[in-house]
Order: sequence, then C-alpha cells, then structure tokens
Amino acid sequence: MRAPKIKVLVAEDDANLATGLKDGLELMGYHVSLAKTGTRALDMAVTGQYPLLVLDLNLPGMNGMDVCRAIRQSNPKLPILILTALGGVDHKIEGLEAGADDYMVKPPDLRELDARLRALLRRAEPVETSAEELKLANLTLDLNRKVAFRDETEIALTAKEFNLLEYLMRNQGKVISRQQLAAAVWDIHFDTQTNVVDVYVNFLRKKIDKDFHPRLLHTQIGMGYRFDL
Repeated sequence: MRAPKIKVLVAEDDANLATGLKDGLELMGYHVSLAKTGTRALDMAVTGQYPLLVLDLNLPGMNGMDVCRAIRQSNPKLPILILTALGGVDHKIEGLEAGADDYMVKPPDLRELDARLRALLRRAEPVETSAEELKLANLTLDLNRKVAFRDETEIALTAKEFNLLEYLMRNQGKVISRQQLAAAVWDIHFDTQTNVVDVYVNFLRKKIDKDFHPRLLHTQIGMGYRFDL
C-alpha cells in the first residue's frame, strides 16, 4: 500500500513560484495547499490540520512575521519553515524569534527543501524515552512536559530550544561543534557560514543561564559549545 502524502501548506503570493513549489513538492510525495495572503495562510494553518507550513514573509494582507507569531499563539508545535527573498542575518534572527523552526532563502533547491521539511517532521514526532528527566546542578529538563526548571522557576522552551538543550544535556562535559549541533538538532548538514546554531544557543542561554547561577552553557572559542559546571 502506498504511504499517504504529507500535507503541507505553502503561503506564497508569487503565482509562478507558488505553482513551481506545488508541482515540485507534489512530485516528491507531498499534498500541497496554497495560500496567497497572510490572513488566508493564518486561517488555513489554524483550521486545516496541516503538519507543515512553508511561509513567505512579504505576504499581502498580513505579513509573514505576524502570521508566524499568531500561529505560535494557537499552535505552538506546528513546524514552520520561512522561505523568503530576505536573506540578511537580521531577517533570519527576526524570523526565528517570531517562532519559525527553519529559514531558507529564495530560490530554494527543492531537494534541500524536501530534506528540511522531512527533518522538521521527524523533530515533531514524539520520542519514547525511559528517562523522565535530565539534570545538571539546579537545572532539570522534564522530558514529558517539554519544559525546563532552574530551582523552582519553570522555563518555557520552543520545540527547537528543547531539542537543543536535550542534546547538550545528554552530552554533558563534551565540546560539541556547531556542525555536530546542526546535524543532531536540525538533521541538516548546514553550510558552515550559517549562524542558526549560534542564534539558538543565544536564545537558550538567555532563558536558562542569564539570570541563574551557576552558568552551564559555555562557549569554547573556535571549537563549539560545552554544557557542564
């Protein structure tokens, strides 16, 4: 029996690009629905039961950043990949801070887009584990509730922040390179020029280390990151 096609919502107002994405992704086994405006994309994402969203930023009606933020209020676990012509570092950081899980610059290589979408799906799947908590000093990571605690303070994490912290805690004391983190957390061997790992490490550091003692997330200059006392 043939596996069911993966539903994906593509929010893109450029008709030619939208058609190209739809045709290409459907050849790769997806069932693609299109939204031409931000307001339509938000409505479809909230009500349509899509497991994936590919989101342009420059959408009429409601821009992609606002769409992303609004979706995160109602559906925090929906994997969102921003696909845009805005490739500057500031745009990438803004998109990730708005709640996106990944970011690609137009025009996309469809094979890479496919790989990234499937990586997001894998990350969204529940993982069975025998342990319920990971601990270091006064930091506890609750694997069932998907939250962290420093002492008695609960720290809410995005899905990507949680995956990053879990990987670091499972490799306590080791120096982990940016390439290792990109492969383990994103399932993508990112270009070495990308700063997405550094961006997420900074997000995580602000949440779990900035206002607490002792500091646990350390930068090893020229090598990567180390998680220990």
